[in-house]
Amino acid sequence: MPIRRRTVLTGAAALSLPAIRRGNAASTIKIGVLSDMSGPYAEASGPGDFLAAQMAAEDFMKLRPEIKVEVVQGDMLLKPDVGASIARGWYDQDGVDAIFDIPQSAVAIAVGQVAKEKDKAVIFTAAGIPALTGKYCTPNQIQWTYDLWGNANAITRGLVEAGGDSWFFISPDYISGHTMVQDTASIVEQLGGKVAGSAFYPFPGTTDFSAYILQAQASKAKVLCLANAGDDTSNCIKQAHEFGLPQGGVRIAALVYQDYITRSVGLELAQGIVGAMPFYWDMNDDTRSFAARFAPRYHNALPDYYHAGSYSAVWHYLKAVAAMGPDAAKASGKAAIAQMKALPVADPLYGTGYVRADGKFIHANRVWRTKTPAESKGAWDQYTLLTTIPQDKAFQSMETLGCTLPKT
Repeated sequence: MPIRRRTVLTGAAALSLPAIRRGNAASTIKIGVLSDMSGPYAEASGPGDFLAAQMAAEDFMKLRPEIKVEVVQGDMLLKPDVGASIARGWYDQDGVDAIFDIPQSAVAIAVGQVAKEKDKAVIFTAAGIPALTGKYCTPNQIQWTYDLWGNANAITRGLVEAGGDSWFFISPDYISGHTMVQDTASIVEQLGGKVAGSAFYPFPGTTDFSAYILQAQASKAKVLCLANAGDDTSNCIKQAHEFGLPQGGVRIAALVYQDYITRSVGLELAQGIVGAMPFYWDMNDDTRSFAARFAPRYHNALPDYYHAGSYSAVWHYLKAVAAMGPDAAKASGKAAIAQMKALPVADPLYGTGYVRADGKFIHANRVWRTKTPAESKGAWDQYTLLTTIPQDKAFQSMETLGCTLPKT
């Protein structure tokens, strides 16, 4: 389907912004995008998330030139100590007011603690562990784009109901991987299915998944669940085909699925894969308009839901800055996060929703099936919508997650 172009992201331009509490006109809000700029998650997040944040800042400054916004980037190398060190330097020496992105949950936990210590803001647009709004919740952070339980819940029910009642998991051996397996396995078992086995691989650095694919094949599981992301997911899909699992009737579920993964392996191999994505470029006129502006600045690749989440979160943060005034936002990240929670979300990319007291952005999720080559009408026409999970069903409750922040 061709991209329908507009001159401006109409939905964003139409959003009503509160009147600015005027302070020092020279105050500059500084945003840091802390991501994987060179590793296995770089194409899904990294440079694309930085671009999306820049676009949000540019669009915001056109509407509110009184507030200046600067966006910087950093590569945390998927290491908690590196991420925390960059965050500390940004907050202490470089004047960064809010950090976004962080596509690795262990790094997100570490940066969240730094933000709390420094009374700065951090908004996770790529970290998926639900405990960011549970055990690790703080008043200085928000989890914006998705969480891993939400994706598992969205995908699992349909596959089990369709006969996929035995599952084998392949996952990286770190906190997000174990969380994905635990959450998904729990849902499978609640629905009457069973876990046939699981395999955890060293991360990063693993590219040969053949031993794990063979374990899955030997388990006779009906569903191969890829509880990983980025290039690891792509490599697992390719190698599953090399060993004939999909050809033998095994369904593939990808818990962190992205458009570029489908592009990298091709529809011939990806067809039929089920994934959860709250945003897809071809959902409506607003998403197509954003994609039309994004692609020429990003090696002609269309945005995925991390990229859209980066734009969406930065826009809402800046909307909060406009409501409270830039000086107040710079003075306290906790106050800026509270303002983000107080404002309803009316977003052209993620739709309507709200930020819950524990810092979870509550919005709808969607389940997609990858098209066959015959169904696709163009290079980026990749998915068919199976179902939409309404916002009141998309995430675990605050009580379940156990965040100790008071409800407001």
